Amino acid sequence: MFDFIRNHTRLTLGFLLLLIIPSFIFFGVEGYSKLSDTAGATVAKVDGRAITQGEWDALHKRSVDRIRRERPDIDTRMFESPEMRKDTLEGIVRERVLIAAANKLHLTPSDARLQRLFVSDPQFASMRNPDGSVNRDILSAQGMNSEMFAAQLRQEFGMQQVLAGVTRTAVAPASVATQSLDALLQQREIQFQRFDTAAYRAKANPSDAEIEAFFKQQEAQFKAPEQASIEYLVLDMDTLTKGLNPSDAELRKFYEDNSARFTAVEERRASHILIKADKDTPAADRQKAKARAEELLAEARKNPAGFAELARKNSQDTGSAVQGGDLDFFGRGAMVKPFEEAVFALKAGEISNVVESDFGYHVILLAEVRGGQKKPFDAVRAEIETSLRQSLAQKRWPEMAEQFTNIVYEQSDSLKPAVEKLKLELQTATVQRNPVPGAQGPLASAKFLEAIFANEAVANKRNTDAVEFGANRLVAGRVVQHSPARTLPLAEVKDKVRERLVAKMGAELALKEGQERLAALQKNSAETLPNTAVVSRAQMAGLPRTVLDPVLSADAGKLPAVIGVDLKDQGYIVVRVTKLLPRAAVPGGDGPLQGQYAQSFAAAEADAYLNALKARYKAEIRPGAALPADPASAPAR
Repeated sequence: MFDFIRNHTRLTLGFLLLLIIPSFIFFGVEGYSKLSDTAGATVAKVDGRAITQGEWDALHKRSVDRIRRERPDIDTRMFESPEMRKDTLEGIVRERVLIAAANKLHLTPSDARLQRLFVSDPQFASMRNPDGSVNRDILSAQGMNSEMFAAQLRQEFGMQQVLAGVTRTAVAPASVATQSLDALLQQREIQFQRFDTAAYRAKANPSDAEIEAFFKQQEAQFKAPEQASIEYLVLDMDTLTKGLNPSDAELRKFYEDNSARFTAVEERRASHILIKADKDTPAADRQKAKARAEELLAEARKNPAGFAELARKNSQDTGSAVQGGDLDFFGRGAMVKPFEEAVFALKAGEISNVVESDFGYHVILLAEVRGGQKKPFDAVRAEIETSLRQSLAQKRWPEMAEQFTNIVYEQSDSLKPAVEKLKLELQTATVQRNPVPGAQGPLASAKFLEAIFANEAVANKRNTDAVEFGANRLVAGRVVQHSPARTLPLAEVKDKVRERLVAKMGAELALKEGQERLAALQKNSAETLPNTAVVSRAQMAGLPRTVLDPVLSADAGKLPAVIGVDLKDQGYIVVRVTKLLPRAAVPGGDGPLQGQYAQSFAAAEADAYLNALKARYKAEIRPGAALPADPASAPAR
């Protein structure tokens, strides 16, 4: 059947069109309408604005696609559960609430503040050109222009401001913090005795009949997994860049066309004396301030070496006056316009005329200039070559990906045509249906393994379709040999079966003896146990959490208390809690822990404020909005 379709593609497509067109005429309009109605159905509301099924599905799909690109080893099918989809919807609601609050409270930044935030925030360093402007090539690669990026940035900063007022001002009461730290650091003195499985293994000596019976009960644990020996090809950006060798002329043209990229940002170090007079100051007072600035300018020019001392005594900029007026290095865009223009018009060692700004009157000394020089071509040749290779590979990628996809599909009985045409390396591996621990690249991709074990690939030894397992990363494979899952005979796994049975019998003996010791202690709680320790939630003394929780939960008013804990395969432990001790001292004091508690407290306050905002802006999720209304609207895998 599949051979017929492959060999008669045009005939098959023509036949399908004959079926599809009449079906669409009679049923398609209504079906399409229903699909549109489903996509437009309201699943939630915030501030009177609807969130539709289509918006929800699209955002969830984008989220899953992003995870798939970043972590190709993760089976993204887990993100299609109702719970994960509900998390996505709640995230949309949260974002819409914060956007509504930012708009109503006028918290979105102005253009000037947005520029300062972009220039100063380290997280945007990779997106900035040397002159502080946004790199349009990077934005273009992300499907955005500068206007779209500015709008997104403004919205994100506005949303941050909504909760920042709570998280940055929340105060955790000292008494509450102390109580919480007491609970965390409280110590208890204990005695304990372990009944480890390993100590009882020597007493377990199962017969052949017991081994055989255990094997029959646990056959599923002794199966050889289904596996396949495969050949596969990978097409990625690394593969493309290896074959690209830009000419010297291309490298030099790139160097000239991107001069700003290879020029260090010019920065200037200046000192100033400020006489304050903001724009609301009466004209007479502003004139006095200017006259005072002129006097200080004259003094500075008489004795330039004494500028720092003059600034310390006279400057009304309290932040820089103590530093002799020093403002350290800064680039363009960091200062108000008149101040910046004056500084960048000076030469090192020169003193400006009196400069007027919104803050008052400045006398400025330019101390030092750095940057502004273009790096020589030879120093950046390797960097340019790498950039050009990547750029050329990006341009060639769509064509190469299409060729790869078509070749492995159209010549599906072998991967060799793709090897020869695209100069790819044929690789081999043995794989199972699920990624094995430590698997990397395509062998860690659940989507690729699903294609490998599809009926068409296994039964007919056909190439898989090209599968995307990361950003600009495609793989296609072919099954060479397939081995179905099978139950191994007892003779082949007898040693493993006996080992597991001995461990099981040892755990049962440890449990039995441990419970007998617990019963004896409960009758006579004055008896002691051989091991002692002091434990707290911060100091576990090597005990597992399953033991520590009941120990610290025991009623401190009824000591000594006796506890028994089943450690399952590890055995059993009996604990006698004898004494409550003061809480442990923390190196460096309680300060760091109180800081962590304050952060947790602030997060709780922010959650409470967010819930209040949800109520204020009438945020609601419609009942039953946990699955797509129609399977057709579910995100594609």
